[in-house]
Amino acid sequence: MDIFNSFLSVIIHVVIAVFLLFYLPISWIWRLTAFVFVKPFYKEDVRGKVVLITGASSGIGEELAYQYATRGASLVLVARREHALKKVAKAALGKGSPDVLVIKADISKESECKRVIEETIAHFAQLNHLVVNAGLLSSSLFEEITNISAFNQVMDVNFWGAVYTTYYAIPYLKNSQGNIIVTSSVAGRVPTARMSFYNASKAALIRFYETLRAEFGSDIRITILTPGYVASELTKGKFLQKGGEIGVSEEIRDVQVGLFPVGYTDKFAEIVVESACRGDEYVTWPSWYQPFHAIMFFAPEIINWYSRSFYLTKPGVDSSKALSRKILEATGAKKFLYPSSIRSPTTAKLDYTK
Repeated sequence: MDIFNSFLSVIIHVVIAVFLLFYLPISWIWRLTAFVFVKPFYKEDVRGKVVLITGASSGIGEELAYQYATRGASLVLVARREHALKKVAKAALGKGSPDVLVIKADISKESECKRVIEETIAHFAQLNHLVVNAGLLSSSLFEEITNISAFNQVMDVNFWGAVYTTYYAIPYLKNSQGNIIVTSSVAGRVPTARMSFYNASKAALIRFYETLRAEFGSDIRITILTPGYVASELTKGKFLQKGGEIGVSEEIRDVQVGLFPVGYTDKFAEIVVESACRGDEYVTWPSWYQPFHAIMFFAPEIINWYSRSFYLTKPGVDSSKALSRKILEATGAKKFLYPSSIRSPTTAKLDYTK
């Protein structure tokens, strides 16, 4: 067996290298041709179709609702904060959505996800787009966590909430040859210090839905989103903190986001809906994040060095004194890099599932 494995270790590398040498140029030409001559002329018309969005009461989910509304789609808006959902629903109706169903639910619970799909079908009798978007961000060094069991909720919301909702939606999405839009993160491909649980949950989403893409084939399209920092409650500083409590800390936000520019949510949402209707498999925005995927693959030590240098402090030094925040404060770059909507002090109690 050892000899056979040694033989395969040599042969497989050679075979794959030769295959890629011939396949990649053909693949790139085909993709470029499709991008230039096919996709611009194929855009799904979602007018009259039904779109379900989790985490729809604020941030990315809210703006996605408005983008679908302007295209004439009926909406199902899901989150824990019913009062916020009703405000989004009213605005969506004003932007052109013919019908909006509001469902208060905790998507970290399987029974709630099942109920969401049942109520959707009872009301609309169909489902065309499922947007799994609800999310919870954690920010703390792993060894500083004092309540490890509380961090189960990161996976419960970010991963299992998406899985449960997808599971119960599959028959209806297959029937409509629908689309699943998955809000992952660039952190799912390029891990950043202080976000170990968040990184893991987003990486799990990518691999899970890539597997489903292979299983579903053309029955259900899947668009995976890997955005960088986008204006939302998360980039206002809403984190699951080391003690397991959900709180708002602009200091830790400044450490975590640092000198990375924060994108406008409405612009990102517009790109997402256009890409989903075009059938794109991935959306990375802003696009300058894409080279970081290559760096992580070919030179992960650079990413590790950056994380340790900019996000970590010496033992005994408060984490808010990290280099990333020091540079941000010294240069005054926040007023250029962060939208005004997230620069002002935030003291309101925020609900973790949007």
